[in-house]
Amino acid sequence: MKRMIWLSALFFLISACTPEIMTEETSPQEEPVSSQKRCGDSICDGPENAANCPEDCNEISTSQPQTALIREGEKAGTYWITNKSSAVPLYTQILQPIGVDVGTSPVLILVPGGIGTIDPAKAQKLADEGFTVVFFDPDGRGNSPGMENYGGTIQQDGLAAVIFEVAQLPEVDETRMGLASFSYGVTMSTGTLARYPDLPILFYIDWEGPVNRHYTTVGCVGNTMKIDWQPCDNHEWWAEREAMNFIDHLKIPYQRLQSEKDHVQATNNHAIEIVNAAVEGNIPWARLNDHPANQSYDINNQPAMYPENGETGETLIARHALELFEMEQ
Repeated sequence: MKRMIWLSALFFLISACTPEIMTEETSPQEEPVSSQKRCGDSICDGPENAANCPEDCNEISTSQPQTALIREGEKAGTYWITNKSSAVPLYTQILQPIGVDVGTSPVLILVPGGIGTIDPAKAQKLADEGFTVVFFDPDGRGNSPGMENYGGTIQQDGLAAVIFEVAQLPEVDETRMGLASFSYGVTMSTGTLARYPDLPILFYIDWEGPVNRHYTTVGCVGNTMKIDWQPCDNHEWWAEREAMNFIDHLKIPYQRLQSEKDHVQATNNHAIEIVNAAVEGNIPWARLNDHPANQSYDINNQPAMYPENGETGETLIARHALELFEMEQ
């Protein structure tokens, strides 16, 4: 009898320790492989970007499907546009000029400087000049969630999505679209235009943009900035955040705007460097201020820049944009 009790107890212990076949309800099973996002599947999605998955994201084309615009609904002319690389919805605004039929005015897409956003008052000044003005909050800025990318490929992909999507809107003339950036926006802009050469952008205007790490962060020779995003010797990080790496890949006219006293830098050498690189590269047309197009300069004998008490950045952008739109007709 005792032996029977002992055997029953032993069988119970063995049964309790033997793993059962796991069911969908009771087991912490992983997501099916077929639905996982993985590098190497030729799709740049989810957390993938050019830094962590160059196989899928380095050569992104506007021919790939883009996510649809979602109207915010709380304010007319505002949209959420999804950045495919980060899956972040980007807050986007469109201002229309007063007294002009919707969808008939030339379009300016604005890229903010630093790690900030576009001042709506500046955007309104350009709308008052007769432009349909598009501006947005990049990943991690303003109303857009996500993480700050300091003008790298993730935010470049976001800018590409904004351009591509707003071009589909009835209130936007997709045949007359120009891009203009303020200060450090040159990084996001040149990277986007070089990596997405088929975007419907006719020209690019750059207002006083720092062209490489030496003009952008601390610790580099000849630099006067007071920000420290990454050390100057982090070549991989800076490779996707220097306009000088992209400018000669642009396929559209490039206009550099530069005042006598830069808004940040101690010299105007950066303006000469990027204009010379553009002229020596494959750009069809490049110009510094109102000087002759396709002309390079001696950095030690620089031409006259715009006077400090002259036109504002918005006024200069508006004047040159109208000229470039006429030139591209």
